[in-house]
Amino acid sequence: MDRTACVDIRALPLQLLLRNHPDWQTQPVVVVDRDKPLGVIQWANKHASARQILPGMRYATGLSLSRDLQGGVTPDSEIAEAVALITQRLWRFSPRIEPSTREHGVFWLDASGLRFLYPSLEVWASDIRADLLQTGFRAVAAVGFSRFGSYAAARASAENIVFGDAEQEQAYLRRVPIERLGLDLALRDTLLKLGVTTLGKFIALPATGIRKRFGAEAEELHRFARGDGWAPLEPRPILEPIEYRDSLDYPEDNLVRLLARLTPLLQSALAELSARHEALKTIRLLLVLANHSERNEEVAPAVPTLDANQLLQLLRLRLETLSLTSGVVEVKLGADGVPASQRQLVLFHETPQRNEEAVYRAFAKIRAELGNDAVMVARLNEGHLPEARYAWERLQRLSPPKPGEAPLSPLVRRIYTPAIALPPRDRREPDGWLIAGIADGPVEEVIGPQIVSGGWWTREVSRAYHYVRTRSGRWLWIYHDHARRRWFLQGEAQ
Repeated sequence: MDRTACVDIRALPLQLLLRNHPDWQTQPVVVVDRDKPLGVIQWANKHASARQILPGMRYATGLSLSRDLQGGVTPDSEIAEAVALITQRLWRFSPRIEPSTREHGVFWLDASGLRFLYPSLEVWASDIRADLLQTGFRAVAAVGFSRFGSYAAARASAENIVFGDAEQEQAYLRRVPIERLGLDLALRDTLLKLGVTTLGKFIALPATGIRKRFGAEAEELHRFARGDGWAPLEPRPILEPIEYRDSLDYPEDNLVRLLARLTPLLQSALAELSARHEALKTIRLLLVLANHSERNEEVAPAVPTLDANQLLQLLRLRLETLSLTSGVVEVKLGADGVPASQRQLVLFHETPQRNEEAVYRAFAKIRAELGNDAVMVARLNEGHLPEARYAWERLQRLSPPKPGEAPLSPLVRRIYTPAIALPPRDRREPDGWLIAGIADGPVEEVIGPQIVSGGWWTREVSRAYHYVRTRSGRWLWIYHDHARRRWFLQGEAQ
């Protein structure tokens, strides 16, 4: 039978903050979202909790409760780097590792087939915990038969736990206190007020009313606890070390020519890092000399980067300081990376890769074959109604690219022109309506109305717009035309 394990590194941002400040170990410490008096406390150690300093409080409130309170911010980049490091450590114990995208510090491992490598799963889990402790991370490992069962056990237990069968896992799961699962504080307090103190009581609640009473997070947790909604394990691919080697035909002692041999190696390493969505943190350089000696050097930029010119300048400065006893006969360049921001990846590819003239030649061929209106572009207009706020024009020139980092994924809205008339409905509110047919299910959520009225100077218009979500998850943009007394489908959000 397949076995699934979960490794929980509790309060990973707090552990990282304490690693950076080891002198804070005996003091109350909190992680805040911003280092300001009005910053919100996200994590608190046991010394802070003993002084009633809890997550959700303002940093200023915590300071009023304890003048010894220490606080700081753990950047997302540092957390991502730690997750990558921990994943590499866990690959020693299982080739299939999936870091959680919802909670930092949670990792799922495939524990199947390990009986041939370890005396027992208890020994395997103990080795994982000891290995992570060597790197400064305190963790708990739980080995079970389901993803949620192993996750809940890891969050609830202070020691490693291995279940003998699925029934034992389910029995333990129902006894897990609800506050151990890292829920939103408002949701946790609401459930505790209603007497829902364990997962067993939470699972017993009827699934039909969870979303309406407690929200989307509670509905998702309820679905996972029942065993629904979990996808198969999606392991992160094992990344081989980035290393490039070049053997020279004759001993080289000219640093300019040596740097020229290193340049293509560095460019290849940067290309591979970019494909992994990483930036270079450290260059490891090995020089093999003609007298069979070796010289190891390490070069690190101020911040992780993919800028080849900056890195080549650092390599040149390092090579100029070397006093080699013999010529170099072989060079080996290794690169260590960390997760890169989207802006860093864009800057690496900022050199135009396309031929603009070739693009226009392709457009001309399309127009010649399909007509002059085959290549169009949308232009914004000053309009009152949604369908009047844009117009299609023939594309004349391409706008130059302006790369930038989007803080959030944009919501794409598809507009139907003309709007699609919907079947009549007795009630004016669309809740429960089979608006998109039986396949998409009834409407389960409604946002609106937003009133659009005007047009008295030509033809008066009065519409009530709504966003509606069907059971299948589609978000439709509809409106009720008061004059025509009918519903219309204006568009869809994706």
